[in-house]
Amino acid sequence: MNILMLAPEPFFQPRGTPISVYFRLKALSELGHRVTLVTYPLGEDRSFPGLRIVRIPKLPGLRTIKIGPSLIKVPLDILLFARAGWELMRGSYDAIFSHEEGGFLGIILGKLRGVPHIYDMHSSLPQQLDNFNFSRSTVLKGLFVMMESAVLRASRSVIVICRDLERLVQSKGFGRKAVFLENFLDFDAPKCAAGDIDRKRKELAAGGEKIILYAGNFQPYQGISLLLEAMAQVRGKAVLALVGATGSDQEDMKRKAAALRISDRVKFVDRVAPAVVPLYIAASDVLVSPRLSGTNTPLKIYSFLKSGKPLVATRLWTHTQVLDGSIAVLVEPTAAGLAQGLMTALGGISARKIARAAKAKADREYTYPAYLQKISQALGLAAGRPAR
Repeated sequence: MNILMLAPEPFFQPRGTPISVYFRLKALSELGHRVTLVTYPLGEDRSFPGLRIVRIPKLPGLRTIKIGPSLIKVPLDILLFARAGWELMRGSYDAIFSHEEGGFLGIILGKLRGVPHIYDMHSSLPQQLDNFNFSRSTVLKGLFVMMESAVLRASRSVIVICRDLERLVQSKGFGRKAVFLENFLDFDAPKCAAGDIDRKRKELAAGGEKIILYAGNFQPYQGISLLLEAMAQVRGKAVLALVGATGSDQEDMKRKAAALRISDRVKFVDRVAPAVVPLYIAASDVLVSPRLSGTNTPLKIYSFLKSGKPLVATRLWTHTQVLDGSIAVLVEPTAAGLAQGLMTALGGISARKIARAAKAKADREYTYPAYLQKISQALGLAAGRPAR
């Protein structure tokens, strides 16, 4: 198939949706499809056989695009729509494949040119308004609800990345279009040598302490502030490594750690390339996801499950749609609950047993052939072939 893909994201950058877009492109390429990707002007180029990247013009002064909804995306999406329309007019495409709010643009273009549309639903757009505290306007939220319903109605197939989104699509009467595809793929990384792991352990814990690792962004919904409060209650020799902090977010959390008098037990590491994260995971003893809100499963969960290390996570739907007590240490989203879970994972034989069960599940279910099969299923639905 010849596919026109709309990605209203800075591609490539090592964060949520751009990572997902990367693996969609990789899979489509390996399946032999050609893709023209229309995306934002920011980000690093990536190369796959059959892939052509088309970037919209850069707006004056544009340097970053924050995660979640933002006003700057309005003019960018207008440019994206115009450029995608131009590409559609001058080429012959078998399908339009859109991500996030690009879905609304994609269904319009699809109707104008009679091209089937595939919607990659990474999140519910109305929910994003609440999750990122973008707006409390009932009018705006109602508009987003209408847009989302229109996209689901007009799309031939809908990729959903978690059970929550699958339920949402089913509740609106479009369950037959849904293809459940979790974002469980990892970037290829060089095998971590024992010497590299030892050096990283000494860098993070010079005194031989056990290492608790969080890796990801520092948005409020991730619960980093709560994690620091929990760390102040963790007894024993342990340090907390926070990987992914940048700019003011890091400074805010450093001040928080100082106020809690745990600065000497917290190591801040700037954002690293995705291929480097496995080294930090290999050097750690316990992994943690303290997320406080949202309904999507964090991408990091799948990497953590594959690691064979104990995972501590808050007992919220964002986690429990994938995790249960047999593969993770689940805790209440409080400082005391998180602290107790961390201490259990640091010292318990049961936690190591849970970690082994998690790795066995990941090795069994989260495989690349399964990922390729799901992508093929979504394309088949778009082409009018019933799902098997």
